[in-house]
Amino acid sequence: MQSDLFVIDDLKLLMEKQEEWCVSIFMPTHRVTPRAQENQIRFKNLLREAEEKLAGLGSKAIDLLMGPARKLSEDKPFWHHQSDGLALFLSKDFVRPYRLPIKFDELVLVSDRFHTKPLLPMLTGDGRFYVLALSQNDVRLLLCTRYSVSEIELKGVPRSLDEALRYDETEKPLQLHAHSAGGGGRQGATFHGHGVGIDDAKDRILRFFQEIDRGLQNILREERAPLIVAGVDYLVPIFKQASSYSRVVDQAVSGNPEELPAEDLHKKALDIVMPYLERDLQNHEAMYHELSNTAKAAARVEDVVKAAYHGRVEVLFVPVGGHHWGDFDSSTDEVTSLQSVEPGAGDLLDFAAAQTLLNSGIVYAVNPDDIPDHAEVAAILRY
Repeated sequence: MQSDLFVIDDLKLLMEKQEEWCVSIFMPTHRVTPRAQENQIRFKNLLREAEEKLAGLGSKAIDLLMGPARKLSEDKPFWHHQSDGLALFLSKDFVRPYRLPIKFDELVLVSDRFHTKPLLPMLTGDGRFYVLALSQNDVRLLLCTRYSVSEIELKGVPRSLDEALRYDETEKPLQLHAHSAGGGGRQGATFHGHGVGIDDAKDRILRFFQEIDRGLQNILREERAPLIVAGVDYLVPIFKQASSYSRVVDQAVSGNPEELPAEDLHKKALDIVMPYLERDLQNHEAMYHELSNTAKAAARVEDVVKAAYHGRVEVLFVPVGGHHWGDFDSSTDEVTSLQSVEPGAGDLLDFAAAQTLLNSGIVYAVNPDDIPDHAEVAAILRY
């Protein structure tokens, strides 16, 4: 199984896997096919590094554990279709590779749980957003960061108006009655028999967009990233009427997106979304400073880890590339810090970030110098 998308359900899956030997591998990759062999060589080198870290497991057990990764290293079609970075997770009877629009640093970790912090930019609130390119003939969903764009495979989402409305023309035409939709407080609609008229075309488009919204609910559930619509002006308000997603940005990319490549849509959307992303970050930084001398803020790793595990962290600031090795014992609520990674230990910052996201908090993965008060980590607490 391989994926070009990392969502909150993937994080939950990885966090649930806790075994004696969990291997996490990260590496940068080249998108262009002529450099596929270079990707393979780099990957094989990292596999050898992982096997060295597994030396205490025994050769037969290592062969069994690393077998899927070795097979993947020889899969030429896989290496001819890469993004900016590859993340691979291996444990007993479990393998998950992710090809993602993030330029990872090379990293190999072996612990009793998977290391997920390099993936957090896919889930954090400081630079990730979606673009939904809409027309009556085509639908695309783009996952964007400040620096990259990747198209998401749309499963269960109609790709055109004709596909969504394949029905017998002798059926009773449809009439719109607005009602409140779940989730975002927007207006949805139901349909009833009504004569053909000018509104019929709009009703059909609305029904098409409702089908899109139903499909997007499976992809975007528990998401909090902004969504920007790209489409001609008269379609955008119809989609907003149909949408149940709570973070559709008011401003849209205007015009027919059918002929625009993903890179152009990303550039246009970035101009719109950056003020939203920067405003959210600045507001949360200001909130932290207001609360920094109260019980609703924390800046010690031990305090933040406990609070995150118990669902008390509303906003978390963690350093990109930073690590704090240690262990958290949930049965005793005790945190142990270590000077370096040891068997059975993990990255406590990674743990805190993942727990915050799993408990519907917001995580900002920022440069170490940008952590409020120049702390190692900082959190706004719910209580």
